Amino acid sequence: MKLEKNKIVFGLVILCMVLFIVGYAMMALGGDEEPTIDNNQIPVPELGEEQEQYKTKLEALDAIKEERQTNAPSIYDESLLDSTGVYDPDLMEKKKMRVIDSIYNEGRIDYSQGTYRNPKPKIVALGNTKRDTASTSKIVDDKDPSIEMKELGLEHQLFFASYPMEQPMQVNGTTDSQILVRVDGTQTVRQHYRLQMRLLEDVIINGTVIPRNTAIYGFVSFKPNRAIIAINHIEHSPVRLAAYDFQDGSEGIYIENSFRAEARQEVVGDAIDDINIGGVPQVRGIKSLFQRDNRQVKVTVMDNYQLILKVPRGQ
Repeated sequence: MKLEKNKIVFGLVILCMVLFIVGYAMMALGGDEEPTIDNNQIPVPELGEEQEQYKTKLEALDAIKEERQTNAPSIYDESLLDSTGVYDPDLMEKKKMRVIDSIYNEGRIDYSQGTYRNPKPKIVALGNTKRDTASTSKIVDDKDPSIEMKELGLEHQLFFASYPMEQPMQVNGTTDSQILVRVDGTQTVRQHYRLQMRLLEDVIINGTVIPRNTAIYGFVSFKPNRAIIAINHIEHSPVRLAAYDFQDGSEGIYIENSFRAEARQEVVGDAIDDINIGGVPQVRGIKSLFQRDNRQVKVTVMDNYQLILKVPRGQ
């Protein structure tokens, strides 16, 4: 029995192999043949579907499928495109401003009072009440149009003044009317030189408390018998202050009599800059002489010399 079973299994294996070989040969050799031209006839491809025939033109038009237009997505936000298709990043703000202006022009809001405007028309009686009792009154507005325009302009200014623009380099706060300072050490200065001073007490400048002994720097310029000192900054804050002599109360430091002639030369040198006389070369030499002397003008300010800082007159 075992021998017969082995033979049966062996026969089945051989049969399967033969069937596999036959099937593979049929698949490899039995493919579709390429179309060839016989008798000079060009092969015509077979139509898959016949064209549908319509009885009327209306049926043909109804059968046409509507082609949808496909647009590429925009790189901009469509809500920021105006009516002409132009991209405007401030479009929403402009729409808000138009809405606010339209409400404002309608006169429904009073921005200064924070209430709604609802002017009551005045009733003026016209005609004789005995003759015509049906038309005894008429509603008229007694406001002058020019006054309404002025009020409208005022309300417009108040509306936009609610959010004021900050001005650069604007000096805010309060400043003491008189600021006492002293010269910090004996210093010899010339035109456009810097003079160092110190505060004698705590002061308030532009709303800020500046402590005592804070260093203050001023720049020197000359006038007849006076040395003018201008202060433009205190601890990096912009100011406009001028130094006044503590002794006589005038602007600048009083200069001794020995310096008067040199101070006059400083002023004369500025006037000579405008002199231009043709054919007189000697004037140039005089001009150079004055300019050379003016550059040598200097004044010595003693230590602890007291000054008063004030806002310049006319400002």
